[in-house]
Amino acid sequence: MRQGEIWVANQLAGILEEGEDGYTFTYSDKYLKSKNPLPVSLTLPLQTESYKSETLFPFFDGLIPEGWLLDVAHQNWKLNPRDRMGLLLKTCRDCIGNISVIEI
Repeated sequence: MRQGEIWVANQLAGILEEGEDGYTFTYSDKYLKSKNPLPVSLTLPLQTESYKSETLFPFFDGLIPEGWLLDVAHQNWKLNPRDRMGLLLKTCRDCIGNISVIEI
């Protein structure tokens, strides 16, 4: 099982997990109880229950580089361009915007 911490505006918002049955995203209780927590995306509104999907959630998939940036990631880190979770964990530590993904 691979996991990544999802950070929003420098606060740990939740954990994204890849398992045999697909993907799970869960907001942390501490984040949900913090002052003015922001949702990771409009498609993942704040809630205590985990989100589950057979494929990588479109929001997270959209953070992965494309085009020549994907080529750079593939060449420098020898990442499989079809390994979406691997790409997310390796290339999205410092995304544009307020989201960061840190491999656990």
